[in-house]
This record gives sequence, C-alpha cells and structure tokens, in this order.
Amino acid sequence: MFSSDIAVDLGTANTLIYVKGKGITLNEPSVVAVNRTTRKTIAVGREALLMHERTHREIETIRPLKDGVIADFEVAEQLIRGLIQKVQKGWMASIRQMVICIPSGITEVEKRAVRDSAEHAGAKRVHLIAEPMAAAIGIGLDVDEPVGNMIVDIGGGTTEIAVISLSGIVVDESIRLGGDRIDTDIHQYFKKYHNLSIGHRTAERLKREAGSAIALNPELHISVRGQDHVSGIPRVRSISSEAVRAALSGTVEEIATAVTRCLERTPPELGADILERGIMLTGGGALLNGMDELIRNRVEIPVYLAEEPLTAVVRGTGKVLEHLNAFRRVLM
Repeated sequence: MFSSDIAVDLGTANTLIYVKGKGITLNEPSVVAVNRTTRKTIAVGREALLMHERTHREIETIRPLKDGVIADFEVAEQLIRGLIQKVQKGWMASIRQMVICIPSGITEVEKRAVRDSAEHAGAKRVHLIAEPMAAAIGIGLDVDEPVGNMIVDIGGGTTEIAVISLSGIVVDESIRLGGDRIDTDIHQYFKKYHNLSIGHRTAERLKREAGSAIALNPELHISVRGQDHVSGIPRVRSISSEAVRAALSGTVEEIATAVTRCLERTPPELGADILERGIMLTGGGALLNGMDELIRNRVEIPVYLAEEPLTAVVRGTGKVLEHLNAFRRVLM
C-alpha cells in the first residue's frame, strides 16, 4: 500500500524519475547544496542549482556525477534520497523496485557504486539498464527484433552510441564527453580569446541560444555578461554564434568521429539495416543546432532527431519498469 516502483535516469546534468502507473513525475538538476562544516544537505535539485556559483563560504554546491558516473558516493546517495522524497510524499512510503540506467561503458566498480547508492537511498531491489538501450526503447524502436538499430544518446557527461539487435547491444562506443564538456569548452574559449570569465550557467545559455554544429544563416549575436580577465571588472560583450561554434567544434568533432568508429565495427548485415532505417539521436546534446546534419554529412546515412529527446532515456526505463518480465533480457 505504501510502496512503489520507480525508474531513474541518473544523469550528470539532470535526474528524471518515473513512477510506475504515474509516468514522469520529476525532472531536476543533479546538484546538491551542503554545509561545508557539518556536511548536512541544505537543498537538492532545482533549489540547489539556484545557489550554484552564488554561495558564501559556509555553503558548497556539488554535482556528484561526473562523466556519467558517480564521483562522490555520499553526495550521490543524498541526491537520490532527496529527489525521491520529493516524489514520495508519505513518511511511510518505500521503494519496492528501482530500474536505473547507466552508461554502457562503465566498469564493474562504477556499476556497484550506482547499485549501492540506490539501495542506501531506500530501494529494496535494483535493476540496471544501459542508457542507449533505454533510449531505444523510449523512442519506440523494436529492440527485440533481428534488425539493426543505431542510437546516439548525447547526454551531459557521456555520449552513448550503440547498435542494438535481438535485445542486446552488438557494438557500442561510450565516450565521456557531452553537454558539460561543451560548456567547459565555451568557458575556456572566452577566457583565452576574449579575456572574459563566464560562469557555468552563462556558458550553458550561450550553447543553447547561439551554439551550432554547422554554419548559421544568418549568424547570431548575443550579449554576454562576465568578468574581464585582466581588470577583474564585470563587463558586457557582444558575442557571435561563429565564436560559440569555434569554442565547441572540438567536442562536436569527437562525437562525430565516435559515430564513425562505431559504424566501422558494425557487422555488414546490421550496417545495411542502419543504412535503410537511419541513425536516431536522443539526449540534450542532440538539440544542438545542426548536430543531426553534421553527423549525416560525415557518415552519409540518414540521421533523425527523436521526438522529445530529453526524456527518451527515462521513458524507456519507465517502460521496462512497467513490463519488467517482458524486458528481462535487456537488463544488465
């Protein structure tokens, strides 16, 4: 009566929770604010993000996941527990089963860290599923058919590329870069070439509003507030989309190259299926302007942006949760 089953997309940038029978009930940043002295949790999720880069010496904001895996075990547990409490209002509520997605390329030790964090946060039974598999299920691909499907999930910390057939991953490529790396690239580029220090949130806004993988017509200009790197005085600069594209071009090229590598390792029959069916893009990074076109031009295969790419992984994880016995073969 007081227990429930949940699915979790534990992401580097955002964590999404799906409750069985209710759907997606939470989508919040993977950020925790703690007291530096007592290590007590002050805020979790959206409230913690509002404090990020605006704290005083007594408060620290931490993102416990780095490159798609847990970097701070204790804080990750606090994050999962805090977000679940937002979903589970009743004080007697407990979690019977949890399906949680993980990058396909993580180590056994990293898998154990995810499982332990979930169990310590209150889950009685934990199931793991690879992110590209969850994304493929979330966008409606028939993963159990003897047909090749290729999925590219560009998240905050990792980019997951996989060829799926018969409920298994045939070929995969997991690279530890994504939206966070792009934000860092933008931050470093403007510090180096424009003598302007900008915060993480400003870099993310630049990526979202002026970032692109290909040339724009017309090019955009956007006002940016930052700190002059030489004088230390706050300044306003007008930045072009060409400058933003130059900043993120290295990471975008690495992602396109990883897609090419994965295709080179794909068996010929499955490669023929992909040529016919195309490549599906999911994840927040897939929304970067022109990302689909860049990959399409590189591999000369149709590339499609999935509907609602930001929630593809949690929708797939939720579908597995709803039909656990039917999807037993896709669990890790």
